[in-house]
Amino acid sequence: MATLERLLELPAAELRQSLNQASQLLADALGADKIDVFLYDRSKQTLRALGTSNTPMGRLQQELGLDVMQVANGGSIADVFTTGEPFRSGHMDQVAGELAGLVHKLGVRSHIAVPLEVEGERRGVVSAQSARPEFFTEVDLRFLIAVSRWIGALTHRAELVEQVTAAAVVQGRREAAEELITVLAHDLRNYLAPLTSRLELLRRRAAAEGRAADVRDLARASDSVDRLSRIISDLLDVERLEQGLFEIVPQPVDLVALAQEVALALDTPSSEVHVQGPPELVVVADRERLQQALQNLVSNAVKHSPGGQPVVIRLSTELREGRALAHVDVVDLGSGIPPELLPRLFERFVTGGGKASGLGLGLYLASRIAEVHGATLTASSRPGNGATFRLSLPVSGPPDCAGAA
Repeated sequence: MATLERLLELPAAELRQSLNQASQLLADALGADKIDVFLYDRSKQTLRALGTSNTPMGRLQQELGLDVMQVANGGSIADVFTTGEPFRSGHMDQVAGELAGLVHKLGVRSHIAVPLEVEGERRGVVSAQSARPEFFTEVDLRFLIAVSRWIGALTHRAELVEQVTAAAVVQGRREAAEELITVLAHDLRNYLAPLTSRLELLRRRAAAEGRAADVRDLARASDSVDRLSRIISDLLDVERLEQGLFEIVPQPVDLVALAQEVALALDTPSSEVHVQGPPELVVVADRERLQQALQNLVSNAVKHSPGGQPVVIRLSTELREGRALAHVDVVDLGSGIPPELLPRLFERFVTGGGKASGLGLGLYLASRIAEVHGATLTASSRPGNGATFRLSLPVSGPPDCAGAA
Protein backbone atom coordinates (compact mmCIF):
# COMPACT_ATOMS: atom_id res chain seq x y z
CA MET A 1 0.00 0.00 0.00
CA ALA A 2 2.86 2.39 0.79
CA THR A 3 4.27 1.84 -2.71
CA LEU A 4 0.89 2.64 -4.30
CA GLU A 5 0.59 5.80 -2.21
CA ARG A 6 4.06 6.92 -3.27
CA LEU A 7 3.17 6.22 -6.90
CA LEU A 8 0.11 8.45 -6.54
CA GLU A 9 2.28 11.20 -5.11
CA LEU A 10 4.58 11.24 -8.13
CA PRO A 11 4.19 14.51 -10.05
CA ALA A 12 2.92 14.22 -13.62
CA ALA A 13 6.09 15.70 -15.05
CA GLU A 14 7.86 14.73 -18.28
CA LEU A 15 6.84 11.20 -19.26
CA ARG A 16 10.26 9.56 -19.10
CA GLN A 17 11.04 11.20 -15.76
CA SER A 18 7.74 10.02 -14.27
CA LEU A 19 8.19 6.44 -15.48
CA ASN A 20 11.81 6.29 -14.28
CA GLN A 21 10.66 7.36 -10.80
CA ALA A 22 7.87 4.77 -10.84
CA SER A 23 10.31 2.06 -11.93
CA GLN A 24 12.69 2.88 -9.10
CA LEU A 25 9.85 2.75 -6.55
CA LEU A 26 8.87 -0.70 -7.81
CA ALA A 27 12.46 -1.97 -7.80
CA ASP A 28 12.78 -0.93 -4.16
CA ALA A 29 9.44 -2.50 -3.23
CA LEU A 30 10.07 -5.84 -4.95
CA GLY A 31 13.83 -6.04 -4.42
CA ALA A 32 14.16 -6.51 -8.19
CA ASP A 33 17.42 -6.09 -10.08
CA LYS A 34 15.53 -4.20 -12.78
CA ILE A 35 12.09 -2.74 -13.45
CA ASP A 36 11.05 -1.54 -16.91
CA VAL A 37 7.99 0.26 -18.19
CA PHE A 38 7.84 -0.44 -21.91
CA LEU A 39 5.63 1.59 -24.26
CA TYR A 40 4.77 0.52 -27.78
CA ASP A 41 5.98 2.64 -30.70
CA ARG A 42 3.47 1.94 -33.45
CA SER A 43 5.52 3.61 -36.20
CA LYS A 44 8.53 1.35 -35.55
CA GLN A 45 6.65 -1.64 -34.09
CA THR A 46 8.95 -1.70 -31.10
CA LEU A 47 8.64 -1.75 -27.34
CA ARG A 48 10.82 0.95 -25.80
CA ALA A 49 11.67 1.13 -22.09
CA LEU A 50 10.72 4.73 -21.31
CA GLY A 51 11.01 3.98 -17.61
CA THR A 52 13.88 1.93 -16.15
CA SER A 53 15.10 1.60 -12.57
CA ASN A 54 18.47 3.16 -11.76
CA THR A 55 20.10 -0.17 -10.88
CA PRO A 56 23.23 -1.95 -12.18
CA MET A 57 21.16 -4.25 -14.40
CA GLY A 58 19.05 -1.33 -15.59
CA ARG A 59 22.13 0.69 -16.56
CA LEU A 60 23.70 -2.34 -18.27
CA GLN A 61 20.54 -2.85 -20.33
CA GLN A 62 20.74 0.73 -21.62
CA GLU A 63 24.47 0.42 -22.39
CA LEU A 64 23.80 -2.70 -24.46
CA GLY A 65 20.84 -1.14 -26.29
CA LEU A 66 18.46 -3.79 -24.96
CA ASP A 67 15.92 -1.18 -23.87
CA VAL A 68 14.35 -1.31 -27.36
CA MET A 69 12.76 -4.54 -28.57
CA GLN A 70 11.27 -5.43 -31.93
CA VAL A 71 7.89 -7.02 -31.25
CA ALA A 72 8.40 -9.34 -34.22
CA ASN A 73 11.50 -10.84 -32.54
CA GLY A 74 9.33 -12.41 -29.84
CA GLY A 75 10.40 -13.09 -26.27
CA SER A 76 8.39 -12.93 -23.05
CA ILE A 77 7.94 -9.14 -23.02
CA ALA A 78 6.68 -9.05 -26.63
CA ASP A 79 4.38 -12.01 -25.88
CA VAL A 80 2.81 -10.22 -22.91
CA PHE A 81 2.13 -7.21 -25.09
CA THR A 82 0.64 -9.12 -28.01
CA THR A 83 -1.46 -11.55 -25.92
CA GLY A 84 -2.33 -9.35 -22.94
CA GLU A 85 -1.53 -12.27 -20.60
CA PRO A 86 0.75 -11.91 -17.51
CA PHE A 87 4.02 -13.89 -17.41
CA ARG A 88 6.07 -15.46 -14.59
CA SER A 89 9.15 -17.66 -14.69
CA GLY A 90 11.91 -18.45 -12.22
CA HIS A 91 14.19 -20.07 -14.81
CA MET A 92 14.42 -17.81 -17.83
CA ASP A 93 17.39 -19.78 -19.16
CA GLN A 94 14.95 -22.65 -19.74
CA VAL A 95 12.22 -20.66 -21.52
CA ALA A 96 12.10 -21.54 -25.20
CA GLY A 97 12.29 -18.59 -27.56
CA GLU A 98 13.49 -16.08 -24.99
CA LEU A 99 15.78 -13.29 -26.22
CA ALA A 100 19.44 -14.27 -25.84
CA GLY A 101 20.47 -10.79 -24.72
CA LEU A 102 18.11 -10.89 -21.77
CA VAL A 103 19.34 -14.28 -20.55
CA HIS A 104 23.04 -14.30 -21.43
CA LYS A 105 24.07 -10.62 -21.38
CA LEU A 106 21.87 -9.34 -18.56
CA GLY A 107 21.83 -12.66 -16.68
CA VAL A 108 18.09 -12.60 -15.98
CA ARG A 109 16.75 -15.72 -14.29
CA SER A 110 13.46 -14.63 -12.73
CA HIS A 111 10.95 -12.52 -14.60
CA ILE A 112 7.39 -11.31 -14.13
CA ALA A 113 5.63 -9.07 -16.64
CA VAL A 114 2.11 -7.70 -17.08
CA PRO A 115 0.39 -5.69 -19.82
CA LEU A 116 0.17 -1.92 -19.34
CA GLU A 117 -3.14 -0.28 -20.22
CA VAL A 118 -3.64 3.47 -20.60
CA GLU A 119 -7.23 4.73 -20.81
CA GLY A 120 -8.48 1.24 -21.72
CA GLU A 121 -5.92 0.70 -24.49
CA ARG A 122 -3.03 -1.76 -24.24
CA ARG A 123 0.02 0.46 -24.62
CA GLY A 124 2.97 -1.52 -23.27
CA VAL A 125 4.37 -3.82 -20.58
CA VAL A 126 5.56 -3.50 -16.97
CA SER A 127 8.43 -5.91 -16.33
CA ALA A 128 10.35 -6.96 -13.19
CA GLN A 129 13.55 -9.03 -13.42
CA SER A 130 16.09 -10.59 -11.11
CA ALA A 131 19.36 -12.46 -11.54
CA ARG A 132 18.27 -14.95 -8.86
CA PRO A 133 16.23 -18.04 -9.82
CA GLU A 134 12.72 -18.47 -8.41
CA PHE A 135 12.81 -14.95 -6.97
CA PHE A 136 9.29 -13.65 -7.71
CA THR A 137 6.18 -15.25 -6.21
CA GLU A 138 2.59 -15.38 -7.40
CA VAL A 139 1.86 -12.66 -4.86
CA ASP A 140 4.49 -10.46 -6.53
CA LEU A 141 2.79 -11.01 -9.89
CA ARG A 142 -0.61 -9.99 -8.51
CA PHE A 143 1.02 -6.94 -6.92
CA LEU A 144 2.54 -5.98 -10.30
CA ILE A 145 -0.87 -6.37 -11.96
CA ALA A 146 -2.37 -3.94 -9.43
CA VAL A 147 0.53 -1.50 -9.72
CA SER A 148 0.35 -1.49 -13.52
CA ARG A 149 -3.07 0.19 -13.29
CA TRP A 150 -1.56 3.04 -11.30
CA ILE A 151 1.31 3.30 -13.75
CA GLY A 152 -1.23 3.48 -16.59
CA ALA A 153 -2.93 6.41 -14.83
CA LEU A 154 0.45 8.07 -14.24
CA THR A 155 1.35 7.62 -17.92
CA HIS A 156 -1.93 9.20 -18.98
CA ARG A 157 -1.39 12.19 -16.69
CA ALA A 158 2.19 12.70 -17.86
CA GLU A 159 1.16 12.49 -21.53
CA LEU A 160 -1.55 15.09 -20.95
CA VAL A 161 0.97 17.41 -19.31
CA GLU A 162 3.33 16.99 -22.27
CA GLN A 163 0.51 17.70 -24.73
CA VAL A 164 -0.57 20.82 -22.86
CA THR A 165 3.04 22.02 -22.61
CA ALA A 166 3.67 21.42 -26.31
CA ALA A 167 0.43 23.21 -27.22
CA ALA A 168 1.41 26.16 -25.04
CA VAL A 169 4.81 26.40 -26.76
CA VAL A 170 3.19 26.32 -30.19
CA GLN A 171 0.61 28.92 -29.15
CA GLY A 172 3.33 31.17 -27.73
CA ARG A 173 5.34 30.99 -30.91
CA ARG A 174 2.24 31.69 -33.02
CA GLU A 175 1.27 34.71 -30.94
CA ALA A 176 4.79 36.12 -31.15
CA ALA A 177 4.89 35.56 -34.93
CA GLU A 178 1.46 37.15 -35.39
CA GLU A 179 2.43 40.20 -33.35
CA LEU A 180 5.62 40.63 -35.36
CA ILE A 181 3.81 40.21 -38.68
CA THR A 182 1.12 42.71 -37.68
CA VAL A 183 3.68 45.34 -36.69
CA LEU A 184 5.53 44.82 -39.96
CA ALA A 185 2.27 45.07 -41.92
CA HIS A 186 1.45 48.43 -40.36
CA ASP A 187 4.94 49.74 -41.10
CA LEU A 188 4.97 48.43 -44.67
CA ARG A 189 1.61 50.01 -45.44
CA ASN A 190 3.01 53.39 -44.41
CA TYR A 191 5.88 52.97 -46.89
CA LEU A 192 3.74 51.67 -49.75
CA ALA A 193 1.47 54.70 -50.11
CA PRO A 194 4.21 57.14 -51.22
CA LEU A 195 5.84 54.41 -53.34
CA THR A 196 2.56 53.82 -55.19
CA SER A 197 2.16 57.55 -55.80
CA ARG A 198 5.72 57.89 -57.08
CA LEU A 199 5.33 54.96 -59.50
CA GLU A 200 2.12 56.45 -60.88
CA LEU A 201 3.84 59.80 -61.33
CA LEU A 202 6.73 58.16 -63.20
CA ARG A 203 4.31 56.17 -65.37
CA ARG A 204 2.44 59.30 -66.40
CA ARG A 205 5.69 61.12 -67.19
CA ALA A 206 6.91 58.19 -69.30
CA ALA A 207 3.58 58.08 -71.15
CA ALA A 208 3.71 61.81 -71.83
CA GLU A 209 7.23 61.49 -73.23
CA GLY A 210 6.32 58.50 -75.38
CA ARG A 211 8.61 56.03 -73.58
CA ALA A 212 6.50 52.90 -74.14
CA ALA A 213 9.04 50.45 -72.67
CA ASP A 214 9.24 52.45 -69.44
CA VAL A 215 5.44 52.60 -69.26
CA ARG A 216 5.25 48.80 -69.46
CA ASP A 217 7.98 48.32 -66.84
CA LEU A 218 6.36 50.80 -64.46
CA ALA A 219 2.97 49.11 -64.94
CA ARG A 220 4.53 45.78 -63.93
CA ALA A 221 6.16 47.41 -60.91
CA SER A 222 2.79 48.91 -59.91
CA ASP A 223 1.17 45.47 -60.22
CA SER A 224 3.79 44.02 -57.87
CA VAL A 225 3.18 46.80 -55.35
CA ASP A 226 -0.58 46.17 -55.60
CA ARG A 227 -0.06 42.47 -54.82
CA LEU A 228 2.06 43.38 -51.81
CA SER A 229 -0.62 45.83 -50.72
CA ARG A 230 -3.26 43.06 -50.87
CA ILE A 231 -1.07 40.79 -48.72
CA ILE A 232 -0.72 43.58 -46.16
CA SER A 233 -4.48 44.13 -46.19
CA ASP A 234 -4.99 40.41 -45.52
CA LEU A 235 -2.60 40.58 -42.56
CA LEU A 236 -4.39 43.56 -41.08
CA ASP A 237 -7.77 41.90 -41.62
CA VAL A 238 -6.52 38.89 -39.63
CA GLU A 239 -5.69 41.26 -36.78
CA ARG A 240 -9.19 42.81 -36.95
CA LEU A 241 -10.81 39.38 -36.94
CA GLU A 242 -8.87 38.28 -33.86
CA GLN A 243 -9.81 41.50 -32.04
CA GLY A 244 -13.47 41.31 -33.03
CA LEU A 245 -13.24 44.53 -35.07
CA PHE A 246 -14.13 42.97 -38.42
CA GLU A 247 -17.44 44.49 -39.53
CA ILE A 248 -19.65 43.99 -42.57
CA VAL A 249 -22.23 46.26 -44.21
CA PRO A 250 -24.89 44.05 -45.85
CA GLN A 251 -26.63 45.33 -48.97
CA PRO A 252 -28.10 43.78 -52.14
CA VAL A 253 -25.30 42.32 -54.29
CA ASP A 254 -25.53 40.65 -57.69
CA LEU A 255 -23.31 37.59 -57.27
CA VAL A 256 -23.12 37.01 -61.04
CA ALA A 257 -21.83 40.52 -61.72
CA LEU A 258 -19.40 40.22 -58.82
CA ALA A 259 -18.10 36.85 -60.09
CA GLN A 260 -17.62 38.28 -63.58
CA GLU A 261 -15.69 41.20 -62.15
CA VAL A 262 -13.39 38.87 -60.19
CA ALA A 263 -12.95 36.61 -63.22
CA LEU A 264 -11.93 39.55 -65.41
CA ALA A 265 -9.38 40.72 -62.84
CA LEU A 266 -7.78 37.28 -62.27
CA ASP A 267 -8.07 35.77 -65.75
CA THR A 268 -4.66 34.93 -67.26
CA PRO A 269 -3.62 33.58 -70.68
CA SER A 270 -2.54 30.28 -69.09
CA SER A 271 -5.52 29.93 -66.71
CA GLU A 272 -8.75 31.47 -67.93
CA VAL A 273 -11.53 32.06 -65.42
CA HIS A 274 -15.06 31.22 -66.64
CA VAL A 275 -18.34 32.13 -64.96
CA GLN A 276 -21.35 29.82 -65.25
CA GLY A 277 -24.79 30.48 -63.80
CA PRO A 278 -28.01 32.43 -64.15
CA PRO A 279 -28.08 35.96 -65.64
CA GLU A 280 -28.57 37.43 -62.16
CA LEU A 281 -28.37 36.20 -58.57
CA VAL A 282 -28.95 38.80 -55.85
CA VAL A 283 -28.03 38.21 -52.20
CA VAL A 284 -27.75 40.47 -49.17
CA ALA A 285 -24.06 40.70 -48.24
CA ASP A 286 -21.12 43.04 -47.82
CA ARG A 287 -19.98 43.50 -51.40
CA GLU A 288 -16.38 44.45 -50.61
CA ARG A 289 -15.83 41.55 -48.20
CA LEU A 290 -17.57 39.07 -50.48
CA GLN A 291 -15.35 40.21 -53.32
CA GLN A 292 -12.31 39.72 -51.10
CA ALA A 293 -13.37 36.16 -50.25
CA LEU A 294 -14.08 35.28 -53.87
CA GLN A 295 -10.78 36.79 -55.05
CA ASN A 296 -8.92 34.68 -52.51
CA LEU A 297 -10.71 31.51 -53.63
CA VAL A 298 -10.16 32.17 -57.34
CA SER A 299 -6.53 33.22 -56.81
CA ASN A 300 -5.94 29.94 -54.99
CA ALA A 301 -7.58 27.99 -57.83
CA VAL A 302 -5.55 29.80 -60.53
CA LYS A 303 -2.38 29.10 -58.57
CA HIS A 304 -3.08 25.36 -58.55
CA SER A 305 -4.44 25.01 -62.09
CA PRO A 306 -2.25 23.39 -64.75
CA GLY A 307 -1.48 25.45 -67.84
CA GLY A 308 -4.29 25.58 -70.35
CA GLN A 309 -6.97 24.43 -67.90
CA PRO A 310 -9.67 26.94 -66.91
CA VAL A 311 -10.93 27.81 -63.47
CA VAL A 312 -14.72 27.81 -63.25
CA ILE A 313 -16.91 29.94 -60.99
CA ARG A 314 -20.27 28.18 -60.95
CA LEU A 315 -23.31 29.87 -59.37
CA SER A 316 -26.56 28.18 -58.38
CA THR A 317 -29.42 28.36 -55.88
CA GLU A 318 -31.07 25.83 -53.60
CA LEU A 319 -34.07 25.81 -51.30
CA ARG A 320 -33.09 23.94 -48.15
CA GLU A 321 -35.55 23.55 -45.27
CA GLY A 322 -37.49 26.58 -46.48
CA ARG A 323 -34.33 28.69 -46.70
CA ALA A 324 -32.99 30.03 -49.97
CA LEU A 325 -29.23 29.50 -50.41
CA ALA A 326 -26.87 30.77 -53.08
CA HIS A 327 -23.92 28.52 -53.90
CA VAL A 328 -20.67 29.78 -55.39
CA ASP A 329 -18.44 26.89 -56.50
CA VAL A 330 -14.84 27.64 -57.46
CA VAL A 331 -13.50 24.64 -59.38
CA ASP A 332 -9.96 23.93 -60.56
CA LEU A 333 -8.49 20.93 -62.38
CA GLY A 334 -5.18 20.83 -60.52
CA SER A 335 -3.53 18.05 -58.57
CA GLY A 336 -6.05 18.24 -55.74
CA ILE A 337 -5.68 18.79 -52.02
CA PRO A 338 -3.59 16.28 -50.02
CA PRO A 339 -5.96 14.37 -47.68
CA GLU A 340 -3.83 15.17 -44.64
CA LEU A 341 -4.19 18.90 -45.39
CA LEU A 342 -7.99 19.01 -45.71
CA PRO A 343 -8.76 19.19 -41.94
CA ARG A 344 -6.45 22.22 -41.53
CA LEU A 345 -7.09 23.93 -44.86
CA PHE A 346 -8.82 26.99 -43.42
CA GLU A 347 -6.36 27.59 -40.57
CA ARG A 348 -3.99 30.55 -40.53
CA PHE A 349 -0.59 30.18 -42.19
CA VAL A 350 -1.41 26.79 -43.72
CA THR A 351 -0.10 26.34 -47.27
CA GLY A 352 -0.20 23.33 -49.54
CA GLY A 353 3.42 23.34 -50.69
CA GLY A 354 4.29 22.62 -54.31
CA LYS A 355 2.90 25.45 -56.42
CA ALA A 356 1.40 27.07 -53.33
CA SER A 357 3.06 30.24 -52.16
CA GLY A 358 2.26 33.14 -49.87
CA LEU A 359 1.47 33.33 -46.18
CA GLY A 360 -1.47 30.93 -46.13
CA LEU A 361 -4.03 33.60 -45.17
CA GLY A 362 -6.31 33.69 -48.22
CA LEU A 363 -8.42 30.65 -47.41
CA TYR A 364 -8.49 31.52 -43.71
CA LEU A 365 -9.87 34.98 -44.48
CA ALA A 366 -12.38 33.58 -46.97
CA SER A 367 -13.68 31.17 -44.34
CA ARG A 368 -13.99 33.90 -41.71
CA ILE A 369 -15.74 36.25 -44.14
CA ALA A 370 -18.17 33.41 -44.85
CA GLU A 371 -18.67 32.92 -41.11
CA VAL A 372 -19.59 36.56 -40.39
CA HIS A 373 -22.12 36.34 -43.25
CA GLY A 374 -23.80 33.31 -41.69
CA ALA A 375 -22.45 31.32 -44.64
CA THR A 376 -20.34 28.18 -44.95
CA LEU A 377 -17.16 27.50 -46.91
CA THR A 378 -16.25 23.89 -47.63
CA ALA A 379 -13.65 22.13 -49.76
CA SER A 380 -13.79 18.79 -51.53
CA SER A 381 -11.06 17.10 -53.50
CA ARG A 382 -9.73 13.84 -54.79
CA PRO A 383 -5.96 13.78 -55.34
CA GLY A 384 -5.24 14.20 -59.03
CA ASN A 385 -8.78 15.39 -59.81
CA GLY A 386 -8.72 19.05 -58.80
CA ALA A 387 -10.59 20.77 -56.01
CA THR A 388 -13.93 22.48 -55.46
CA PHE A 389 -14.51 25.21 -52.90
CA ARG A 390 -18.19 25.91 -52.15
CA LEU A 391 -19.34 29.14 -50.56
CA SER A 392 -23.01 28.80 -49.50
CA LEU A 393 -24.73 32.07 -48.62
CA PRO A 394 -28.21 32.72 -47.26
CA VAL A 395 -29.90 34.82 -49.96
CA SER A 396 -31.59 36.97 -47.30
CA GLY A 397 -28.24 37.86 -45.70
CA PRO A 398 -26.63 37.24 -42.30
CA PRO A 399 -28.97 36.18 -39.45
CA ASP A 400 -29.04 39.66 -37.85
CA CYS A 401 -29.78 41.25 -41.21
CA ALA A 402 -32.52 38.73 -42.00
CA GLY A 403 -34.06 39.23 -38.58
CA ALA A 404 -34.06 43.01 -38.99
CA ALA A 405 -35.76 42.67 -42.33
